[in-house]
Amino acid sequence: MWERRALQLSIAIAAALPVVSGLWGIVHGASDGTRTDNHHRYLSGLLLAIGLGYWSTVPGIEAMGGRLRFLTALVVTGGFARMLGMALGDAVTPPVIAALVMELLVAPLLCLWQVRIVSKSRRHFPGIARLAPHLGHIAS
Repeated sequence: MWERRALQLSIAIAAALPVVSGLWGIVHGASDGTRTDNHHRYLSGLLLAIGLGYWSTVPGIEAMGGRLRFLTALVVTGGFARMLGMALGDAVTPPVIAALVMELLVAPLLCLWQVRIVSKSRRHFPGIARLAPHLGHIAS
């Protein structure tokens, strides 16, 4: 039970970063005030939505595997795109490195942790495994 709570807290804390960053980007636009402001705000909205999506997995974490995997796939794809940009000459700054750690390490580890929690709960409560196919509509 403590591990479940620790996962929920970890996801809630980790999701605060895209929520805050997304809101900041929407309100402030691109830092150089160029014509990219509109695109920057759009991407910030996506970042906000991803963070809110992660928060939505916290209450029923065991039943949210599909949503968590989808969100993690989005984040990891963005991380690979960021890494490609670095290989092509984009600036490598501490915030970029921190973002890569979140995208390519923290998000996948949280997703794997959720799988572990579900696996442990099914071992301790085998009836849940039999009911799971009939409860899919609840997680949606």
